[in-house]
Amino acid sequence: MASRSLDLSLALIARAHPDPVADDETALPLLSDTELTPGLETILAHARRPPGDLWVFGYGSLLWSPEFEIAEQRVATLRGWHRRFCLLQRRFRGTPERPGFVLALERGGLCKGVAFRLPGDDPHAVLMPLWRREMKGKGYEARWVEVATAQGPVTALTFVANRASDRYSGRLSEEAIADKIASACGHLGPSAEYLFRTVAACAELGIRDRHLWRLQSLVAARLRDGDTASQKIESCA
Repeated sequence: MASRSLDLSLALIARAHPDPVADDETALPLLSDTELTPGLETILAHARRPPGDLWVFGYGSLLWSPEFEIAEQRVATLRGWHRRFCLLQRRFRGTPERPGFVLALERGGLCKGVAFRLPGDDPHAVLMPLWRREMKGKGYEARWVEVATAQGPVTALTFVANRASDRYSGRLSEEAIADKIASACGHLGPSAEYLFRTVAACAELGIRDRHLWRLQSLVAARLRDGDTASQKIESCA
């Protein structure tokens, strides 16, 4: 990883958010497996892929925490969509009072990420853990997309922003997004850590995304300013 390209650091994030946050289950009601199953069955019924060839396109936390078995992975490019922090996170890495952000796909441009091929003959069983993770918070819509890889195109499942969700923020400025990411922390950790790990994973893969790189610089500046202010207060106490 080209660490010199990263302005954020885990140490800086930890100093900004030293205290654990309790999980508020009322902050984001989650769909049950019973509620999720019909949607999974529908997306599988409309799959435009060869039988037994199941791919998923990851562009955010799936790059550093896929949480599923992987048979093969390839760096891939999706055209017509770009990654952006546009989904508010009031639980997990934020609170209702200080929501963080997670990434989703928005229309336009292109996005470089990773295409993962999943093993197994039962697509429902293979995809359900991922489907639960991505769809239980009602922030995403699932789509089949064609992505380009060095070995040729593949059809992959991916998750785009659900603009009808109350979590969808619209197109805020990067400064406004950075303000929320810098201040937010949930029971899974700070929103800034999600950003850091995504930027670090992209750097490892040789992927540069101007939106991510600008945000990590803006968030780092905000955390450093807060760190300096805290040190001044402590020195005067």
